[in-house]
Amino acid sequence: MNLKPFNKPVTSDPKYLLDVIEKNKYSGDGFYSKRCQEWFNKGLSGAKTLMMPSCTAALEAAALLIDIQEGDEVIMPSYTFVSTANAFALRGAKIVFVDIRPDTMNIDEDLIEPAITDKTKAIVAVHYAGVACEMDTIMAIAKRYGLKVIEDAAQGMMSTYNGKPLGTIGDLGCYSFHETKNYHCGEGGLLIINTPVYAERAEIIREKGTNRSKFLRGEVDKYTWVDIGSSYLPSEFQAAYLYGQLEQAEVINEDRLTSWQHYYNGLRELEETGLVTLPVVPSQCRHNAHMFYLKVADIETRQSLIDFLKQHEILSVFHYVPLHSSVAGKRYGILHGADRF
Repeated sequence: MNLKPFNKPVTSDPKYLLDVIEKNKYSGDGFYSKRCQEWFNKGLSGAKTLMMPSCTAALEAAALLIDIQEGDEVIMPSYTFVSTANAFALRGAKIVFVDIRPDTMNIDEDLIEPAITDKTKAIVAVHYAGVACEMDTIMAIAKRYGLKVIEDAAQGMMSTYNGKPLGTIGDLGCYSFHETKNYHCGEGGLLIINTPVYAERAEIIREKGTNRSKFLRGEVDKYTWVDIGSSYLPSEFQAAYLYGQLEQAEVINEDRLTSWQHYYNGLRELEETGLVTLPVVPSQCRHNAHMFYLKVADIETRQSLIDFLKQHEILSVFHYVPLHSSVAGKRYGILHGADRF
């Protein structure tokens, strides 16, 4: 059976990949890495950005930047990908999971404050399906308690909240350019630095803990090891492939939105009869059509729907298993409050 794929990655013109070979410069922060960062710096309200090899790497760098220590607590939704939790668990943090809103599938902002303790260091807002969390409320809570906010906007490029690009609202933001995302380079990511005090150290962490970026700008006569860090530079091949899509970003976005609306219009009758629940996009949010999902009554109905679609040569999948119910989730975190769903 020739199934229609669940995801068909956008294809870039190979001309920029060939140009990388012609330039004979393959490691990070070359011509195309800089072009990508210029594109993001301009489009993301002037925020400083750093290309990363993955969103996972960007989240790990964010955990280092806010100085997560053993015993700190980090609040996040349980319904997210494992990288969201891993980045902070790696630094010794206790993950405090809270439940999600039934409409947007994002963290329930009303459950955050009750989960805060004197050990809480940060809140991670995960923008599911490219639809923003209720960021005004989250930022107000963070300000009240002196907490940092990390936006896991892996799925959120080209989406906005009250006109602000996702990833530019919290202290730090993270994008993914995995092949399942709207814009990709196979594997890739972006760290968005909205709090200027983190900018210099972010460069150091990204360059294996050295001040090499300063050396390349001529600010020091030699570079040396000055802090902890890791190898967080993507190759020029990754950057070149991504740049070909950034040039067409608006066209890609509009095409996805058109397809998303086609699904929504066609399936609305099923929602009206109570058979499915369709995605919800609040009025203050502009989404990017990252995915179109359906919610059904129970697991049996879900599997029946998956089987039905497969019979019609359409591949569909279910999404995350809530992290608090996983083996590692029970080891490195707790669920605060009830599991309502």
